[in-house]
Formats: sequence, structure tokens, C-alpha cells
Amino acid sequence: MGKLGEAGLAATAGPARTLGMEGECRASQARSWGLPAGGAGGDSPGGDAPLPGSISSSSLLQAEVLDLDEDEDDLEVFSKDASLMDMNSFSPLMPTSPLSMINQVKFEDEPDLKDLFITVDEPESHVTTIETFITYRIITKTSRGEFDSSEFEVRRRYQDFLWLKEKLEEAHPTLIIPPLPEKFIVKGMVERFNDDFIETRRKALHKFLNRIADHPTLTFNEDFKIFLTAQASEFSSHKKQGPGLLSRMGQSVRAVALSMRGVKSRPEEFMEMNNFIEIFSQKINLIDKISQRIYKEEREYLDEMKEYGPIHILWSASEEDLADTLKSVASCIDKCCKATEKRMSGFSEALLPVVHEYALYSEMLMAVMKRRDQIQAELDSKVEALTSKKADTDLLTEEIGKLEDKVECANNALKADWERWKQNMQNDIKSAFTNMAEENILYYEQVTLFECSISDMMKTMKNSI
Repeated sequence: MGKLGEAGLAATAGPARTLGMEGECRASQARSWGLPAGGAGGDSPGGDAPLPGSISSSSLLQAEVLDLDEDEDDLEVFSKDASLMDMNSFSPLMPTSPLSMINQVKFEDEPDLKDLFITVDEPESHVTTIETFITYRIITKTSRGEFDSSEFEVRRRYQDFLWLKEKLEEAHPTLIIPPLPEKFIVKGMVERFNDDFIETRRKALHKFLNRIADHPTLTFNEDFKIFLTAQASEFSSHKKQGPGLLSRMGQSVRAVALSMRGVKSRPEEFMEMNNFIEIFSQKINLIDKISQRIYKEEREYLDEMKEYGPIHILWSASEEDLADTLKSVASCIDKCCKATEKRMSGFSEALLPVVHEYALYSEMLMAVMKRRDQIQAELDSKVEALTSKKADTDLLTEEIGKLEDKVECANNALKADWERWKQNMQNDIKSAFTNMAEENILYYEQVTLFECSISDMMKTMKNSI
């Protein structure tokens, strides 16, 4: 079993970031400058060394990254029902001012200074005659020159976050957009407006916005800025802008047609990337199931253990000779409950959200690969039409040239963002499982002492009888 798999079991078996994207240049510009087109990798903000067994983007997910036995496939699911900004050939909102261009350039020797701080808090329920929904306060503090002020406060609902995600995917089709928490939950698992559910969603939305803020390209997206700064009426007006319904439907039909057509020959590096994603998806979703199930069982165990302390207190009232001993046993049980509750809190706050976020990331990665293939499929269809001379060859030649540039920009964006994402993933998962394992060690050291004390007390009771 790989090292990360071992760490995962150690954490769950008990009762268990500068990406110096130097810019994704358009191929036509690269050729005119005599420079090679390509993306740069980057460092993760965590600064941690890669996981043991970490691999390059051209290799498959090895057992050292995630490793669990395949016989766990029958586990029941508990809770789961392109370009860079400075050369964004896909976005009509591409900033072209000198200031915005300067903001996008990050030199390798420049210190990594955070200039955008976002907080999501204070969920608030709203009841109308049509629906009931929750809004969240978003506080943004920044020192960036393109912002009109240094601090903003707005309120947004889940649908607004969904709009932002869709706009980012539209503007940057082959960049890895952070996932949102699910819109729907498994029926019967938890109430939609339950305090725990709202708090879990708030934390996930906070993580979503901060992931975007830390991304070297997405952080400068104009829709993201409007999301953080526009008041309700201005924001509502901005959301109504863009292509109409018929245009969106046409784009959707076209995307489906290209998807069904597929690509004739996907580059080898993207074949390997796709294989990585498939294996990663299987492993991380399995870990997500196991983690959720363990948490559920541990919660049930804790609830049951809490009943034993009061029982021993009541017992001591009827046994004068054993009263002190029984009260001591009750005290040890109470300490065990507190230690278990503390470990459970760490489990639910440190491990579960990380694992579940990357389970959602696996879906996002598949969608990114699909959008990249659609861009290439469009190029393939034009090349095929030119070969068969089914249309105006001069017009097709011009379209093919533009599509070749578009494909190259999309590929370079994905390759650069892939390395950044993979490094972050390895650091996040390694940190989550390592911290959980350390907490488990401390927990069992404490519980062992309590159990020894209880054992000694039971012996004393036996001798007294």
C-alpha cells in the first residue's frame, strides 16, 4: 500500500499554491515574436515538498498517491448524491488597459504578496411568497488599483455563486475552476436549512472564493470583481447582460454535437492526463465514501458512550461502598467523551471537507477535458471539410488558422494550470491526512490512560464485593 494510502488509513481507521503563469500566449503572437508557445508551472502556496511518489503530468496516478483496496467498492455512499487572462482569446471581457496588463505579469523573483482578502460569513434566511433562500455576507479587502475602494461588503445567494462559476468557465474553458458545494443534498440525510448544513455550505463557499482569489488568472476576471463589489441592483443588471436564450441554446446544441463527434486523435499528454483523472476520481470518491461512513459510525459511538456516565452516577447513589469508585468511572467516561468529541471535530473540519472538495474537483477536471476536446473537435471538423472541399477553401483556411491558435492557447492554459492544481492537491491531501493521523495518536494516548484508570477501578470494585 502506498504511503498516502497508509496515512489515510492511519487517519481514518480508529474508532476511528507562486504559479508563475507567465501568460498563455496566443500562438500567432508567439510565432510572430519567434518564441515558443507554452505555459509555466508554479509552486503551491503551501510550500511543502511533493508527496512521496508524486508524479509528472505525463504519468498515471501511481499507487503511492492514493491506494485503497478495490474490495471497498461495495461501500454504501453516505453523502454524495483557456487561456490565461492576459491573452484570453475566449473572453469578451479581456482587460487590455496597461494597468490590468501589469497586474497580470508576475516575475519569478517577485515576492508572493497577497492583495485580496475575502470572507464569507453571516448567513441570513430570506422568506418570500415564492421561495425561501439563504444569503451570505461577503467582505472583500484589497490593495489592488483596479478596485474603486479598499473594502466592499455585499450579500450573495447560492445562485449568484453558480452564475460566477459559469462565467469563469465561459471565459476560461480550459482552466480548472474550483468546485462549488452541491446544490442539492441527499433526501432524508439533512434538512436544507439545518444550521449544520448552512455552516458547511458557508465554509465551502468561502473556500471557493478564496481559491479563485489565489489563482493567478481567475483572480483578475472582471465578473469576479463585479461579484465581489457590485451592490444588489447593479449586480442584478450585470447578470442580465450577455447572450440571449436562443444564442445560449445554439451554443449548447453545438457543444453537444462536437462532444458526440469526439476527437480523432487526442495528444498523448492529454490522454495520460485523462487516465490520471479517471483513476484519481475513483480513488478520491472511494476515500470520500469511507470517510463519511467512518464519521457517521463514530458519531453513533460517541452518542452511545455519553449515556454511560450518567448511568454510573445514578448507580453510585445506590451503592454507598462503591460510590467513589463509580463516580470516578463516570468521570473517566466523561473525559473519554470529550477527547472523542474533540477528535471528531478535527475529523469533520480538517479531513472531510478536503476529501469531499477534491471529489468534486474530479468532476470539474472531467468537464475541463471535455471542453478542451470540443475545441479540438471543432478544428478537426473544419480540417475535414477543407480536405473534402465542401465549402469555400479560402474561408475555411482562415477559420482553421484561428482555430489552431485557439487550440494551442487552450492546451497551454490547461497544461500550466494542471501542474499548479496537482501540486496543490498533493499538498492539501498530504496535510489533511498527516494532521488527522497526529490527532489520532494524541487521542489514543489519552484514551489509553483513561481505560487503564477504569480497569483499575473495576478491579477495586471487584475486590470490594
